[in-house]
Amino acid sequence: MEGCIFKRYEKKFLLSEEEYLRLRKELEPRMQTDEHGLHTICNIYFDTEDYELIRRSIEKPAYKEKLRLRSYGVPDEDGTVFLELKKKYKGVVYKRRVPMSHAEARAWYLHGITPPSAVKSFDGRQIMKEIDYFTALHNVSPKVFIAYDRIAMFGREDSALRITFDRNIRSRELALDLAEGAYGDPLLEKGQRLMEIKVPGAYPLWLTEILGRMELFPVSFSKYGNIYKKKLLGKNLRLETSGRRYTINKHTA
Repeated sequence: MEGCIFKRYEKKFLLSEEEYLRLRKELEPRMQTDEHGLHTICNIYFDTEDYELIRRSIEKPAYKEKLRLRSYGVPDEDGTVFLELKKKYKGVVYKRRVPMSHAEARAWYLHGITPPSAVKSFDGRQIMKEIDYFTALHNVSPKVFIAYDRIAMFGREDSALRITFDRNIRSRELALDLAEGAYGDPLLEKGQRLMEIKVPGAYPLWLTEILGRMELFPVSFSKYGNIYKKKLLGKNLRLETSGRRYTINKHTA
């Protein structure tokens, strides 16, 4: 297993069920669903004791960063998980991640034990050094579990173009272990989906035309940020986009 490095632009859109179904039809000639189909992604987000990282991120600085542990489905002890350091600077997203077993990940964040499988490659060793430095600098620990069900698509002509659709976004602040299951409290209203468009450069013209014709516009939306504001600050949030109001589900933590 080796470390991975990504650099790309990411934009988010909130879609209703009707918009999602129409857009899928529009995209079909140009994009295809990846081999995973509908799958569940589980994450544990790390933060300081007083949630300094997400509070800073909500202020929309030019530079921000976050650390999370991710699995595709609920892992067993030997299942592969990914420790990811994600940075954003002036709209460009840089993601550095390293794979390891779930048992190794738990030993790392509970006891500070370096994951052996993560440092076998040069990239893995470098990424773990960055993650360990980040962890020590901010003194972070697991704070929030977030899961969602995703369909991912990639371009038929350009596989670097990716579009993901997330539904049933849910979270919890207890049982912060990926093996505990993918349950949690809902964030969005039923039927809503969060779409992310991920590209290394400019959008292709055909995609720009589809978004314009459907009047779909980007929104500023952070899963962790909105969960923090809704559940930990107790706010009832509303998002305005393309003349429509989206309400984030009010739920008692």
